[in-house]
Amino acid sequence: MKFTKMHGIGNDYIYVNCIDGMDFDPVETSIQLSDRHFGVGSDGMILICPSDKADFRMRMFNADGSEGKMCGNGVRCFAKYVYCKGLTDKTVITIETLGGIKTAWLTVEKGDVTAIRVNMGSPILKPALIPVTFPGDSMVNQPVTVGGRQWQVTCVSMGNPHCVTFVDDVDGMELEKIGPLFENNPIFPERVNTEFAKKLDDSTVQMRVWERGSGETWACGTGACAVAVASLLTGTVRGERVTVKLRGGDLLIEWDRNDDTVYMTGTATFVFEGEVEVPACAR
Repeated sequence: MKFTKMHGIGNDYIYVNCIDGMDFDPVETSIQLSDRHFGVGSDGMILICPSDKADFRMRMFNADGSEGKMCGNGVRCFAKYVYCKGLTDKTVITIETLGGIKTAWLTVEKGDVTAIRVNMGSPILKPALIPVTFPGDSMVNQPVTVGGRQWQVTCVSMGNPHCVTFVDDVDGMELEKIGPLFENNPIFPERVNTEFAKKLDDSTVQMRVWERGSGETWACGTGACAVAVASLLTGTVRGERVTVKLRGGDLLIEWDRNDDTVYMTGTATFVFEGEVEVPACAR
């Protein structure tokens, strides 16, 4: 199987061109190839597929084989892939995902895509749609006990469920201990991605993320969007533009309140291409 490895500010995935179909099990293949010792090494696998609703369809699988609804860093890499591989000459691309159809605007310089701006849609705040078990109309800055400690959390869906909590020391968080406790907390019926964030100034927030099915990743596009929304809802930052600093780099997030749309701008990078033997169990 031929593949391309790409990353969006450190959030790395294996990209496979499936426009003409696929002859492997994406669940088992994602598990096998995401392993950083016995496989290629990645946070998961993303498939480029045909669509009858948009220009292309993106399927995204986590490192544990579970299929995700959306991936912000992945959708930027996806857009760069289809343009640079000659699958389209459009600089405005629509991409079908399980989290809805996303539009990506490409900045092209000397034939290379240097930045991608993506319409990430409207933030979902209704608890039943996130989903999170909470009786109110929205779960903004509400107390939750996890790991024997009370946290103030804001829950948002950007196609994936997110739980954002602000802490004093992001770098010192023991994510491997607390992350799974949030992910598997019974108030999240479909598990949850958890962002631990800290305000740096009125328009800048630092974050680390524990993603369901993948563990800590260096970046999470939908997570950065959720952090920006939570920062604005709680009054942590001001304005509509928030720079979110992740372990792998920065993303610019804009929440246009007039049309209730979140826009994400960032880079995408080719790492390498290769050919790998797909395990027999995955065929």
